[in-house]
Amino acid sequence: MHTAAQRQDKGWWFGVPGIGWLGMFLVLPLLAIFAVSFLTRGEYGGYGLPVTIENYRRLAGWGELGFDPLYPVILGRSLALGFGTAVLCFLLAVPLTFFVAGLNERRRLVALTLVMVPFWTNLLVRTYAWQLLLGPGSGLSEAASTVGFIDAGEGLYPSWFAVAVGMVADFLPFFALPLYASVEKLDWTLAEAAADLGANRWQVFRHAVWPQIRPGAVAGFILVFLPATGQFVIPDLLGGAKTALLGNAIQQQFGQSRDWPFGSAMACVGLVIMGVGLFLQRWLNRPKEVAP
Repeated sequence: MHTAAQRQDKGWWFGVPGIGWLGMFLVLPLLAIFAVSFLTRGEYGGYGLPVTIENYRRLAGWGELGFDPLYPVILGRSLALGFGTAVLCFLLAVPLTFFVAGLNERRRLVALTLVMVPFWTNLLVRTYAWQLLLGPGSGLSEAASTVGFIDAGEGLYPSWFAVAVGMVADFLPFFALPLYASVEKLDWTLAEAAADLGANRWQVFRHAVWPQIRPGAVAGFILVFLPATGQFVIPDLLGGAKTALLGNAIQQQFGQSRDWPFGSAMACVGLVIMGVGLFLQRWLNRPKEVAP
């Protein structure tokens, strides 16, 4: 008979195909992007020697003519878009998940299905639909002009309001589903005990409810913040293609500009942001030590 250690030593062979797949199609391309980011753009595009850090200096705003805040502003704008989208999704996901968790089993299943319905349609189709719903002459635009939100004859699209609506509509399920997983397992006896001890509603939420749903909230925040930071399709279509963001800046470098090293440097910075976000998620959700 084989011991547990022997079975464990033999079991790692089953992971070789998956490790090889990840190494070939994930790790190697990322290493290639990292290496290209230190090369120089060729005369007609592409990349070549010498090795340089000018791509990262340019991304930080330092170029041949001095400091230019263009790319730091693009990066900051993308981070603000991702953070704002995550905050809006949090404000909407909390009441939504508590409402769904309070339903009976049959209605809860229907509600969760409705939350997932947007994923049944392509992102571009959903975004073009918002153009119709928020464009001039639509019912929503007419209602907004009636209350004085916009001038008569104008539309809610294109605008940053339309971008916010499109971003929240697209990313809300990414926040709601992990948060719901925490809300569903919430122990309400702790909230009742806090209320019996004289805590008001805010104190009950802060000390009895929030610690229980925090892992789901942190996971949802990261799941929304990271892809929303690199999103450019929705801002481009609903914002009127007037604002440069990290995603379309990278696409431009690999497309029209044919500056692969600079585009690779941008992509590496995006990967660093993603890594920091994942580290923060793990750090915030770490188990706390209980004092003896």
